[in-house]
Amino acid sequence: MNTKNLPTEEELKQKLTPEQYKVLREKGTEVPFSGKYVHENKDGTYSCVVCGNPLFTSDAKFDSGTGWPSFDKAILGSVKEITDNSLGMERTEIVCAKCNSHLGHVFNDGPTQTGKRYCMNSVCLDLEEK
Repeated sequence: MNTKNLPTEEELKQKLTPEQYKVLREKGTEVPFSGKYVHENKDGTYSCVVCGNPLFTSDAKFDSGTGWPSFDKAILGSVKEITDNSLGMERTEIVCAKCNSHLGHVFNDGPTQTGKRYCMNSVCLDLEEK
């Protein structure tokens, strides 16, 4: 990981809300349907709240009905996939490729051509509107 210009853990504890820190740095999950981007329809780019790395475009967003913002594809090279065997199941964790912050998980049950459902936590994202 390139740590140049990235905040330290202490700086992140000051910058982020307790919920953001729990999700982004401790691999937590926000309560379903509680996030500000669940029903967001504005055009723009969703970026990592920690480092500003662009992750998803609004044209990739869809309503999955799961309670978390969902996307059918990430911006090329913006995220990394990690096998997650927690909670007694095998899932694929998604982390920011720049700062390794936890963002959510990806599933192969999406309704679009990609077949992907990137299920992200709103607290991990910033939306830069077009």
